[in-house]
Amino acid sequence: MGKPGGDPPFPYGSLGKHVGGRHYRRGVAKRNLLLTPVLEWYARCARELPWREPGATPWSILVSEIMLQQTPVVRVLPVWTEWMERWPTPAALAAEPPGEAVRHWGRLGYPRRALNLHACARAVTELHGGRVPADHATLLTLPGVGEYTAAAVASFAFGGRHAVLDTNVRRVLARAVRGEEYPPKATTAAERVLAESLLPGPEDAPVWAVAVMELGALVCTARAPRCADCPIRDRCAWRLAGKPPYEGPARRGQTYAGTDRQCRGRLLAVLREAHGPVPKAALDSVWDEPVQRERALDGLVADGLAEVLDDGTYRLPGGPPARPPGTG
Repeated sequence: MGKPGGDPPFPYGSLGKHVGGRHYRRGVAKRNLLLTPVLEWYARCARELPWREPGATPWSILVSEIMLQQTPVVRVLPVWTEWMERWPTPAALAAEPPGEAVRHWGRLGYPRRALNLHACARAVTELHGGRVPADHATLLTLPGVGEYTAAAVASFAFGGRHAVLDTNVRRVLARAVRGEEYPPKATTAAERVLAESLLPGPEDAPVWAVAVMELGALVCTARAPRCADCPIRDRCAWRLAGKPPYEGPARRGQTYAGTDRQCRGRLLAVLREAHGPVPKAALDSVWDEPVQRERALDGLVADGLAEVLDDGTYRLPGGPPARPPGTG
């Protein structure tokens, strides 16, 4: 059965070997004209990432998928490596206070994901014997696991046949099949139907999922697509139509400087770096605007990312208690 956390029955790292060995079925490729060139490109060009190695466990793949949501690989790699060394199994993380997950989330952003991972680790430990479930529907019951993450883990850790729709996949399909520069802002039913219709058979589906995702990350990028390097450039509807510009709602980049999100990040950094409760004055010193600062601090408490103690100090959730008055 393997170790808790556990050895994957379908190793993620075997995907490249599977493609490189030309084991994909030509009959399926005829129904999806993008399949063969995309899989052959992936066999040549896929990045070597630790969660794609043959020894990667379902837990390590689940952690990588949560971390990679809205965060680039280059920032995820060192944090993921630290997490796997510190918490190689769900049970190891579940044994720690949730604040430790927040502390070691570092600068990945959107720190509620750390709380979700901690809650997920507890659920896996308490309800599933410490093993990440293989079933897509069961994965969806875990805290912090949505449709994309469940499909990705079921596919990459267990070899399931699921449509994996992240931002990169949606962009590739929008351009290659629909002839549109960008997909809609939110995933639509039509996109899901399209993705399902392109799924190859069970042996090839996990490879297809990760290969399209990789193509979107490395070649069919949002701002500067490298069409000359694309393996499906001669079959891409958007390119063949002359690359018509996007005509949907305005796409605005997210601002960060001066926002509540930046303020929350500054406050949380103080709490992460502390080894005990933090006086309110220490938090006040990192952001000048008092109304925004109080709003951000209240938000951290409401979201479970910080706790306020009886003496008015703050700490990460589940951290050490405040010292009694008069102690050093």
